[in-house]
Amino acid sequence: METLAVDLATMVRTPLADSHVAAMRDIGEVVTLATGDIVQAIDAPIDSFHYVLSGEIEAIDPRTGARYGEAALGPTQFFGEISFLSGGIAMLGARAAKPSEVLCVPRQKMLDLMSRIPEMSDIIITVWAARRRRMLEVGGSTLTLIGADDSREIKAVAAFAARNRIPTRNLTLGEADAEALANQCQIGKAEPAVIFGKSEVIYPPTPAAVAQRLGLDIGAERDLTFDVLIVGGGPAGVAAGVYAGTEGLKALVVEDLTIGGQAGTSSRIENYMGFPTGISGADLCWRGEVQAMKFGTRFAVPRRAAAIRRQDDGLFCVTLDDGHEVCAKAVVVATGVQYRRMAVDGLEEFEGAGIYYAATDVEARYCGGSEVVVIGGGNSAGQAAMFLSRTAKHVHVLVRGPSLATSMSDYLLSRLEASPDITIHYNASMTALQGETVLAGITVQDSQSGATSQIPTRAVFVMVGAAPNTAWLSNMVKLDDKGFVLTGAAAGSDHAYATSYPGIFAVGDVRSGSVKRVASAVGEGSVVMSRFRDFVHSA
Repeated sequence: METLAVDLATMVRTPLADSHVAAMRDIGEVVTLATGDIVQAIDAPIDSFHYVLSGEIEAIDPRTGARYGEAALGPTQFFGEISFLSGGIAMLGARAAKPSEVLCVPRQKMLDLMSRIPEMSDIIITVWAARRRRMLEVGGSTLTLIGADDSREIKAVAAFAARNRIPTRNLTLGEADAEALANQCQIGKAEPAVIFGKSEVIYPPTPAAVAQRLGLDIGAERDLTFDVLIVGGGPAGVAAGVYAGTEGLKALVVEDLTIGGQAGTSSRIENYMGFPTGISGADLCWRGEVQAMKFGTRFAVPRRAAAIRRQDDGLFCVTLDDGHEVCAKAVVVATGVQYRRMAVDGLEEFEGAGIYYAATDVEARYCGGSEVVVIGGGNSAGQAAMFLSRTAKHVHVLVRGPSLATSMSDYLLSRLEASPDITIHYNASMTALQGETVLAGITVQDSQSGATSQIPTRAVFVMVGAAPNTAWLSNMVKLDDKGFVLTGAAAGSDHAYATSYPGIFAVGDVRSGSVKRVASAVGEGSVVMSRFRDFVHSA
């Protein structure tokens, strides 16, 4: 905790210039504070930018109400972190540690100013992003998870938080801190739970409930109309969000689970230009999300599109999984693909309790020191196997065919074959699962000999197939025989990413004929906006 507080105070490497402060004075208000006055409430939306002119501002520990560590912010420093861009709930509160003067600028006016002065924006966002990273490292947050190791529900919240870069504190059932917090929250004996702040129990303990409490959803503002609605928050959707913002379009990105999509579960992408040592898919997409928010694009998670219709006034209205609608002048379909569920008895019963569809730090935590199984022959499966081999006792890769030469990048296949901690099983399929409430092992069958064998494991990572997420399109656009969206000439349009229905575009893996690579998805999401502004303004 102390380390984080020190970082909060010292992370400004380049102070804001006098001209930046003067510009903020023109649109802000100088507020005089007495010792103890609240600058930012923990359970309230972030609605102002706070720049310290004199005195001292301290961060507030969301769980104790005391000073967060030993450091504080002084003159020329500013409070806050990356949540400011989205207008979410503050992860940390702030108050005056002594009589102070603070320059307060309303959030929207500050965002507009940052968009006009990129040098100022760069300084602020660099500091905020670094603070969020540090919070993630030390578990500093207003959100506490109890019993993720024992509860499928809490494990799902932990995965949602980790993939969306939400810092959490994790407590194990039976430890003293968990018991103390349970008593504080008046829930009796410690049981799996999600706690906000000191004692507020979030119920039900679901990603949707957590997102709503943290202000990550669009909440009561669902009736707003956007220039463009981007459905899907993978690389293509995030890139579209960045370029929509730079074109001055009012844009919303809706994602059903994690910003980053399927690519966000990749532990290490090594062939994306500009990152010679590799970058995780989650980190890459998080940087894009921050970049998009900087330009005014909004994000809503976890929200799944259920249907789409067009009104008489020409607006497209997308019905979300909670029944609410979001409307826009145009829609970008960037829903990508999802791994297929395998036809194995009992599979759904073990999902989240041994069957996983992503291999990140969260999942790796639950299978350290044991044998694990990865099913699939693409790059995602190969990256997962390499990542899991760092902590697992041994990794078994099940491949349905006789080779990986055509489905996996050569550099990745070479590493798998060279690793003593990984065994590739060709012509192999999982045919049965063992276990009661949690997975204990699987049966593997050789498709050539018919022989079966057992692998004792408590974690199987399924990364096979690529089913497009297109059911929600309500038959409005033409699809190919596999369910992917037709675009360009195949859809009767002269625009490469236009569908058969004017005003609906498709980019990324959901598009028929796409390359299925992160770089191409980013490119498509960027290029689709090249003609979007003219289309939206003419709509």
